[in-house]
Amino acid sequence: MTSRRRRTRTSLTSVLVVLALAVGGYVLHAAGVFPSQADAAPGASGSSTGSGATTSTTGPASPEPSRASSPTALGSDAAVTARAQLAALPVKGKAPATGYDRVGDFGTAWLDVDRNGCDTRNDVLARDLTAVVKQGPCKVLTGVLVSPYTGATIDFVRGNTTSTLVQIDHVVALENAWRTGAQQLTQAQREALANDPENLFAVDGHSNAQKRSGDAATWLPADTSFRCEYIEHQVAVKTRYRLWVAPAEHDAMARILQNC
Repeated sequence: MTSRRRRTRTSLTSVLVVLALAVGGYVLHAAGVFPSQADAAPGASGSSTGSGATTSTTGPASPEPSRASSPTALGSDAAVTARAQLAALPVKGKAPATGYDRVGDFGTAWLDVDRNGCDTRNDVLARDLTAVVKQGPCKVLTGVLVSPYTGATIDFVRGNTTSTLVQIDHVVALENAWRTGAQQLTQAQREALANDPENLFAVDGHSNAQKRSGDAATWLPADTSFRCEYIEHQVAVKTRYRLWVAPAEHDAMARILQNC
């Protein structure tokens, strides 16, 4: 009999403890100490993720942008395009320069391939110089050039001894083009390449003479801030005219573009 009363008292005590815990839990939940399951779920309305990004109050949080879609991760749009184009260019050794003839293969310097009435040299001078003074609609007499290859400012004055201070550089040198696929182009295509505005910059004469027929593996602009744009133009031209790149040239281009 005594044992039965003891078990009854123990059962009653257990029930009371369970009730007390249930009531206490309800009070704490009502006070906001314990969040509900909906409140604790990731991406819930008005909640914050562990990284501190606030989610939308009208729906699930937008996903974080991937590295591949982030301009800051990959650089400028031009650099992204250039990297893709470079990856698609064939890589192989240069053909011999045997038979290369600048005038015979690429036409007289300078032609009027766009038929605007002005030869290409004057078109590029008018585009790249400031404070331009012309004789007639085309002939550039004077102007000011900030050479993209050095950053130096040059006063251009047309004349037998002064014109050479400003020269027009082929970004993809014509001999390089000849040795990397231009032999397979038609005469008209080679003349277009030699006069393509994207392949031409007005630059200081010293840089142009120093570069000669060099590619990216042997010559780059002294102004490092212009190297990205320089390589972007080279890759675009080689892509447009279906040229290839030599192994060392490819690697030099890739090194520049990875930091653009």
